[in-house]
Amino acid sequence: MAVVQHSSPSGIASAPLLGWFAKKNRGYLTAGYIILFLMGAWTAFPFYWQLATSFRSDADLYTPVVALIPRAITFEHYYNVLFGARSQFGVQFVNSLIVALATTFIAIFLGAMGGYALTRLNFFGRAEMARLLVYAYLAPGTILFIPLYVMMNNFGLRDSLMGLVLAHLTFSVPFSTWMLMGYFKTLPVELEEAALVDGASRWTALWRIVLPLAAPAVVVCAVFAFTLSWNEFLYALVLVQAKDKMTAPIGLTSYVVGDQFYWGQMMAAATLVSVPPLALYLFGQRWVIQGWTAGAVKS
Repeated sequence: MAVVQHSSPSGIASAPLLGWFAKKNRGYLTAGYIILFLMGAWTAFPFYWQLATSFRSDADLYTPVVALIPRAITFEHYYNVLFGARSQFGVQFVNSLIVALATTFIAIFLGAMGGYALTRLNFFGRAEMARLLVYAYLAPGTILFIPLYVMMNNFGLRDSLMGLVLAHLTFSVPFSTWMLMGYFKTLPVELEEAALVDGASRWTALWRIVLPLAAPAVVVCAVFAFTLSWNEFLYALVLVQAKDKMTAPIGLTSYVVGDQFYWGQMMAAATLVSVPPLALYLFGQRWVIQGWTAGAVKS
């Protein structure tokens, strides 16, 4: 007995499309690309809007009709930020560089020594000290800025870049130490033991054997320590009030005067501030990926 199949016009039209999606997981790939596109657009749109706003003229900025693309490109805001008579952006940008670079170098130096000691040496309270590092890193800055302000004020380090570097070390050193600890554990201890048998000291083993092998983790720590210090806002806001000692993130607040918002100059300054971390990530992208995945699986 023959079976008669009835199909609607919509079923005839959708069958080839469903077959195309079912072939070689094309449906999953298409859904994945759509999700990635939406997530990418969601992430990139604020940066695009910042960049587009920095190139808009004042007439375009304050018009009631909002356009995604600037009607006319102008570099006036960048000129005012960089060469304006009353602009402090150049000084504040250099201050941020000094603080971030000093914090990065000191954090890597102390983090390498601390991570090596907690990984390779046996001493009383080693496990407890390792746990304290995590607690110190996870402690929110909102409960630490008042004690830090009192300490910096008593030591005469308020309104100074040195005081700001010391404040930033409170979160960058625990982070660097904890991350380098995880990487040091993956390195074969036999290499250090061979060097110690040949007469090398612990210091020589650390700086001439361990750290060269841990270069990806060191680069990751440097990138993140620099980024954390560069973007830090709360400690810089509390500890520094002098305009010539402010860092660039704090300087962005100077483009809000009363109820007036200088959006063009603010977005131009924010774009310039985002260039160093972006360049650092582009330069160290390969090492950052290696450093994040290294130590995840132990043989």
